[in-house]
Amino acid sequence: MGAMVDAKKALAIVLISVLVSLLAGAPTVVQACLPSDRAALLEFRSKLKEPYIGVFKTWKGQDCCKGWYGVSCDPKSRRVSGITLRGVSEEPIFQRAKRKGFMTGTISPALCKLTHLSGIIIADWEGISGVIPSCITNILAMRHLDLVGNKISGVIPANIGKLVKLRVLNLADNKISGGIPPSITRLTMLSHLDLVNNNLSGVIPGDIGRLKMLSRVLLTGNKLSGQIPESLTRIYRLADLELSMNRITGSIPTSMGKMSVLATLNLDGNLISGAIPGTLMNSSISNLNLSGNLLAGKIPNTFGPRSYFTVLDLSNNRLQGAIPGSITTASFIGHLDVSHNHLCGKIPTGSPFDHLEATSFAYNSCLCGKPLGKCRK
Repeated sequence: MGAMVDAKKALAIVLISVLVSLLAGAPTVVQACLPSDRAALLEFRSKLKEPYIGVFKTWKGQDCCKGWYGVSCDPKSRRVSGITLRGVSEEPIFQRAKRKGFMTGTISPALCKLTHLSGIIIADWEGISGVIPSCITNILAMRHLDLVGNKISGVIPANIGKLVKLRVLNLADNKISGGIPPSITRLTMLSHLDLVNNNLSGVIPGDIGRLKMLSRVLLTGNKLSGQIPESLTRIYRLADLELSMNRITGSIPTSMGKMSVLATLNLDGNLISGAIPGTLMNSSISNLNLSGNLLAGKIPNTFGPRSYFTVLDLSNNRLQGAIPGSITTASFIGHLDVSHNHLCGKIPTGSPFDHLEATSFAYNSCLCGKPLGKCRK
């Protein structure tokens, strides 16, 4: 009796071993993308026309997760997780065409059906128009939204603040109008904000300082008005602040010169008045452009060994007095422009003045010395 039980056990072990071996050798079945995701992509594609590169030629077959140009999927769920379509690229499809892309049409609301999207990049096609679908704010997994370099009009969706996982928002070089939605200050994970060269108006939200992860704020080339929010100076990760070519008024916050990692501060082409804060000249800033404003008073005499400027442009203001002697103590000044002011007195000698041209000092009240003419005794 015991021998029979042992024989049955041995047979069971053999059968299990054979079954495991067969399963191990069986091909893995990979699920195709969800039919609803495929249908949404095709609906999105139907609103666009791209005649030169052929980026949509691969959008065929049942599995949109396999071989569809610019489409990426989550390997586990097989849901569409990203769309990356750039009009300028080094990829072979562009090299064969020997040109950059051009696409017309609009961004279909069908995109909003792809609820697992974490990234949408539809950039640099020049001809895509229409508006940003408001339903895009329902794609709560979104981390990266880049629509730069098109002809998109309309407004930034009012509920953009719902995308709380968003890290990059790039809508630069379009025709977007209206204001910056107040809800944008809910995007506490945002590190890169680029709205350059649009038709945005209104003020910069006063509580933008809530966005503690921001490292770049690029708002150049709009119609923004009002003052520079003091809260901006409390974003301690901020390295690049560009507000050029707007209609910003008021003065420069003194605390801006105390920001520990701010390297680029471009405020040129506004209506900013008051004095230049002395803290700016002895700070972490290496690219400082304050030209084309209404700044008055003297150039601060606060330069020191910590002062390092690749660009220092104070031209086209209402600055008076002499060029401060402490400027020669700066560790480096590559480009200096103080032209078109009301400065007077002798230009200091030594670095950086020994390599500057006369145009850097032109159109002032009574500056003299190299590289201008000699001073009268």
